[in-house]
Amino acid sequence: MALYLVIRLRGQPDRRPEEEKALELLRLHKVYHAVLVKDDPSIKGMLERTLSSAVTWGEINKETLVELLKRRGRITGNKRLTEEYLKKIGFNSFEELAEALISGKVSLEDLPGVKPVFRLRPPSGGFRGTIRRNINARGELGYRGADINNLVLRML
Repeated sequence: MALYLVIRLRGQPDRRPEEEKALELLRLHKVYHAVLVKDDPSIKGMLERTLSSAVTWGEINKETLVELLKRRGRITGNKRLTEEYLKKIGFNSFEELAEALISGKVSLEDLPGVKPVFRLRPPSGGFRGTIRRNINARGELGYRGADINNLVLRML
């Protein structure tokens, strides 16, 4: 089972009510917020049909997930996610947590005090295309597969 990283790239104006509801369900309230979701048919349908004009997504690999957790992982009180806190909740390292997340044994919602949303920055060097078009039409929106890892590393 794959683990998708979904990043919101477009803002509020001109969003249909069903898009707003889908973004709310995924907790993508602001631009450059990212969440981890499982490869589920209902999630995939929501991304492809409803949100393809507002988000980009793809399969995240373990190395990128470890970096994302280290640099952008937060706990309650807007404090950084640390190895000490991971040991307190039952994980020895960021690598172990990333492996458990990718394999589907645990989700961020199950971990006490860990925030499920990552607040990213705009990518260093800017976007390669426009954020108004799909990835296939020289844009940035939609499904990008494993290329999401390159984008995330530029947004950390």
